[in-house]
Amino acid sequence: MAAPPRRRAAAGRQWKAYLYLAPALVVLGVFLVLPAVQGAWISLFDWNGLTVATFVGAGNYVDILTDENLRAGFGHAAVLIVFFAGLPIVIALLLTAVMGRAVRARGLGFFRVVLFLPQVVASVVVASAFLAIYAPDGLVNEVLRALGLGWLARAWLGDFATALPAVGLVGTWVGIGLCLVLFLSGLGQIDRDLFEAARLDGAGLFREFVSIVLPHLRRHIAVALTLTVIAALKTFDLVYVTTHGGPGDATTVPAFVAYQRAFLTNQVGSACAIALTLTVIIMVITALIQRIQPRDEQS
Repeated sequence: MAAPPRRRAAAGRQWKAYLYLAPALVVLGVFLVLPAVQGAWISLFDWNGLTVATFVGAGNYVDILTDENLRAGFGHAAVLIVFFAGLPIVIALLLTAVMGRAVRARGLGFFRVVLFLPQVVASVVVASAFLAIYAPDGLVNEVLRALGLGWLARAWLGDFATALPAVGLVGTWVGIGLCLVLFLSGLGQIDRDLFEAARLDGAGLFREFVSIVLPHLRRHIAVALTLTVIAALKTFDLVYVTTHGGPGDATTVPAFVAYQRAFLTNQVGSACAIALTLTVIIMVITALIQRIQPRDEQS
């Protein structure tokens, strides 16, 4: 018995959709899925990239748990999350609360563009600029000396105590603009009548922010948190340019350790294991972050 014409038409449209998606799926498979599968396979071997590989099973993954330097790298990445994600989001929310009442003010679009500029500038350029700012004769130390606080001046990127926070503050500077633009965009979508009603009821700035702004920004906070946490975990170029993982291993992060092992110490299997572990951690954290979104906005 032949299928009804309506069902045949729906099947035809479905096959056309598959045909349209086929090129994208091929590209995705060749440049994403296949390299990921190959990397996962290589992670099971002790291989220097040239000679015959030796199968070690989960040995490279066990090393991640037992190697102190590797654990330190993941610990440093966790610290950078505070600077790359926590501080920018908190600061941007505070600025949003202050700027909320002027959301329709003239020139606000210009300030959004200026605040977003750090996201446009290449990370290598940002890192090079802060390398000069943090130098012993750089801007930070010169300002401290001008304020009579010369005793605080130091080589910020060369001190074991300050190197990682100094790198993290660069991420804070870059992330604030992104978070603020996202939050101001969400703020502009809130019905202004809600603010008028709150003010008529005598609500102050804090109450207005907690009761109206924050609930409506949950989706934007989730997006900002996702982007900034991923940026913190995959940090490489910033560390490479500013500290090269030093002093000692004070600023090593997983991506930098993977680079070192793949291209400097010829431990390709270990590098793949680190990269795959980092990928899984990012996926898990991203999935957890999505849970803060309102249910009707989750896909």
